[in-house]
Amino acid sequence: MSGDGRARDLVILGWGTAAFSAAIRASELTFGQASIAMVGRGPLGGTCVNVGCVPSKYLIDAAGEAHARSTTRYPGIPPGPRSVDFRALMRALRDAVAGERRLKYEDVIAGYGNVELVEGTASFVDEHTVSVIAPDGGERRIRGHNFIIATGSSPVVPEIRGLGEAGYLTSDTVWNLDELPGRLAVIGGGPIGVELGQAFSRLGSRVTLLEAMPRIVPRAEPEMSAALAGALAGEGMDVVTGARVMAARRTSGGIELDVDADGGRRLEVDAVLVAAGRRPNVRGLNLGAAGVAHSERGIRVDRGMRTSNPRIYAAGDVVDQELMLETLAAREGVIAAENIYGHGGREVDPMSFPWAVFSDPQLASVGYTRERCSREIGGCSYRSVELGMVPRGRILREGAGSFEVVAESSTGRVVGVHALSPWATEFIAEGAMAVRLGLTVADLVDSAHVFPTLSEGIKLAAQSFSRDISRMSCCME
Repeated sequence: MSGDGRARDLVILGWGTAAFSAAIRASELTFGQASIAMVGRGPLGGTCVNVGCVPSKYLIDAAGEAHARSTTRYPGIPPGPRSVDFRALMRALRDAVAGERRLKYEDVIAGYGNVELVEGTASFVDEHTVSVIAPDGGERRIRGHNFIIATGSSPVVPEIRGLGEAGYLTSDTVWNLDELPGRLAVIGGGPIGVELGQAFSRLGSRVTLLEAMPRIVPRAEPEMSAALAGALAGEGMDVVTGARVMAARRTSGGIELDVDADGGRRLEVDAVLVAAGRRPNVRGLNLGAAGVAHSERGIRVDRGMRTSNPRIYAAGDVVDQELMLETLAAREGVIAAENIYGHGGREVDPMSFPWAVFSDPQLASVGYTRERCSREIGGCSYRSVELGMVPRGRILREGAGSFEVVAESSTGRVVGVHALSPWATEFIAEGAMAVRLGLTVADLVDSAHVFPTLSEGIKLAAQSFSRDISRMSCCME
């Protein structure tokens, strides 16, 4: 066991998004004078850049291009053949991930001489000290005046009889594939399952999406969830809801799944992708030794990211909260650092952070759904506009899609904005700004948009609170 006896100003457990943002902000606030130790394992950058946002969006965009070449929306433009070199695609994907990790993590942290990277698995000895077990088995102890826990999350693997023996992929391991599965079962119809399921389907796999809940993406508005399921089915995916996988077994023809749905069905596939959500990485941290309250759902914090021990903060996926987002993790890391270094009173409002499914059409959302608004706020009103009512949607000849604005009835304050539309991820920030700043429906009506754009759908939904938009000409205020 080793240790230099010197207490660091700040010890950060983890080296993903929340950890990096905390280290950088702490360095900025102390003009590079704070001594910071960042303890982690695996590739720098954590989930998002290595196995999450970056590789998934690369695959989704590549699959979208393959799909566009083999289909057409417009008369006079015939579809062409779909040809995919999956091995070359995955090699390029992994190169892109490595490049992004180097550019935004390895090279960035190298510029902060006050930050020491310590590779290993950390656990608390007491509230002042962590033990770090290095990859070679050696132990090192690091003391700190303050701590930020940002250890991220890991894929949830449901208890399914025989699944371990049959073999499966997760959103952490699917990027190692070099051969496209001919038949793929995706267990989980949340954002990860929907995104990867559609991507593999567009690349040529026969995909069955299995969701235990009555609908896919249960957090979304029901109509948008149903419309998205219809769009996926329209592309040839088999979307099965109310489906529980009971058993799996390896056979000479692939993997056989027993599925409790539609009276029971047996499904034979070449590969299984488990996309049943992610779990906070709290196991093994010995949080009790540091007096940090937690559960299997994560570490409990206040809105300033303080744990039950005022010297220890937590940020990112390891926190007990609804959303696991890179943007939220980054903000939480910054807020934790600012509250440690004299900018007290800083808080995070998770309800103002948009989340999305990078499907086609994309589903993007911020704030309250109408059901949650009624339950938690009280008086709620909302208006929805179909994509076909938006001129740009008609020009694009798109099918499924809609826009919704949810408001507090008594004040008109916007508390939720939701969209199922092409490129919804690019304009949901307008809704996020409205929710964060407490804007009203009238403020959205007064906003100006470029014509014709899909983002007009948000304004049209706001206008429909007070008028019949079917009786309006284009761009009418």
